[in-house]
Amino acid sequence: MATVADHVIATLKRSGVHRVYGIPGDSLNGFTDAIRRAGDFTWEQVRHEETAAFAAAADAALSGGLAVCAGSCGPGNLHLINGLFDAQRSRVPVLAVAAHIPLAEIGSDYFQETHPQNLFHECSVYCELVSTPEQAPRILELAMRAAVEENGVAVVVVPGEIFSNRVDDTAWGARPVLPTGSVCHPDQRGLATAAGMLNAATNVTILAGAGVAGAHDQVIELARTLQAPIVHALRGKEHIEYDNPHDVGMTGLLGFASGYKAIREADVLLMLGTDFPYQQFYPERAQIIQVDIRGRNLGRRTPIDLGLLGTVADTLTALRPLLAAKSDRTHLDRSLGHYRKTRKRLDALASNDRDRTPIRPEYVAAVANRLAADDAVFTVDVGSPVVWAARYVTMNGRRRLIGSFNHGTMACALPHAIGAQTVDRERQVVALAGDGGLAMLFGELLTLAQNRLPVKVVVFNNSSLNFVELEMKAAGIVNFGTELRNPDFGAVASALGMFGRRVEQPGDLEPALAEAFGYDGPAVVDVITARQELSIPPAITAEQAKGFSLYAIRTILAGRGEELLDLVTTNVARRILD
Repeated sequence: MATVADHVIATLKRSGVHRVYGIPGDSLNGFTDAIRRAGDFTWEQVRHEETAAFAAAADAALSGGLAVCAGSCGPGNLHLINGLFDAQRSRVPVLAVAAHIPLAEIGSDYFQETHPQNLFHECSVYCELVSTPEQAPRILELAMRAAVEENGVAVVVVPGEIFSNRVDDTAWGARPVLPTGSVCHPDQRGLATAAGMLNAATNVTILAGAGVAGAHDQVIELARTLQAPIVHALRGKEHIEYDNPHDVGMTGLLGFASGYKAIREADVLLMLGTDFPYQQFYPERAQIIQVDIRGRNLGRRTPIDLGLLGTVADTLTALRPLLAAKSDRTHLDRSLGHYRKTRKRLDALASNDRDRTPIRPEYVAAVANRLAADDAVFTVDVGSPVVWAARYVTMNGRRRLIGSFNHGTMACALPHAIGAQTVDRERQVVALAGDGGLAMLFGELLTLAQNRLPVKVVVFNNSSLNFVELEMKAAGIVNFGTELRNPDFGAVASALGMFGRRVEQPGDLEPALAEAFGYDGPAVVDVITARQELSIPPAITAEQAKGFSLYAIRTILAGRGEELLDLVTTNVARRILD
């Protein structure tokens, strides 16, 4: 008879899982000891359980399979929750093993007692307590099945002593738990209705999200048939931006004007696999068709005229024979022309700027993009780094872009990079980190060193919570509580035995990044970037314009006129170009 923990490890191995991210704890002793004895199964130790969950999310996103993290009872598994929310909202299959207090003590307000089933309910597709050793194999298999079929988080709560209990062999867990394959598209009535709307339309625009993954060719063929520009949401960037003659850029708060304009001028908007949340960026008068594999997403963000349930690839394959090829390229050419102008303006900002300091963050992103490998994995922090990645990191079908794009949490770039690099130690992983985000989970630099993960960390060091400051400016509020007093991150990396550089002059940027990217091990390049660079969205409301004016007035009245001068000086090139 094997222990429950032995059964867990054996079941995971049969299903292609060979590692768990986490931190040891006494309630996990039976579990970690089973890993030690397994031999061909690894314990990927991190410094904070939140990182374990983030790393598992990136692991699942890259590998396409189930990834696993674990936390000890009480505070240990509570630390998982932010990373699990990220995994759940990114729709990747993650199993969390949440150790619990002794079964007999549940309900007694015992030391470190929490109620994991309640706590994890909102960020999971399955969450269940193992009350007896005999339950464990079946609950584990149900959890794994839910995670891989629903692309979400499953949580198995296990009282610590149960891991060491012995249990008879059972049919549960004796076979691999792998995702099923299926064909899913709307019925003929729905397809015919969609075809009628698209055939009758003059200006069709496609909005592509993460759901177009694996459907690149079908989307391009559809756009060619309809003479339609393709706008992407952030999570659709890596799947549709490349090899795309219909690309007109991104829309949304992080996007730029051409994507916004192509949507606003459409008479039919075709949403493909996107749950794009910002209502102000949808058209006011166009008909809207939405395709999604999740029925609950249909019409969730804006009123739609037709909802189609299915995968993008299967739906477009079934829809294509019903469409009449269009010859009028007016809308497409106008959108492409506007995109070329917008792209030219954006690229002009990604420059050395005559060796002026601080360095433009656009320039940092552009140089990192140019020097990175053709199959690099980029992970990005929420805030200004994700803006620059969205605008200056180019996708080619081999690169990946991973971030907390739905959950929107700080401090994700380095933890995601840990998971990405663990999947493939030979593939280049570049973490574009904000100074605030890096500092929040600063201890994970130790994980890079200890686990010998050759992640390249590029720090956008503007000594502030930069995107929060932009939000304050837009609301007419004087910046407060956002200043950061940072160390020399490069020197810290060197002290940890890693490659470390601090870059303050634009001319030193490219050599430093080239050296870091070529270094055989983890590397940190700390770049001092302009604090007052404005990452303005493509559509400014009257309230936001008023907010900027109020910010200027209040900043002067607060005796901080030099801050306003810095803002104007930093962005004068942008104003001239616009």
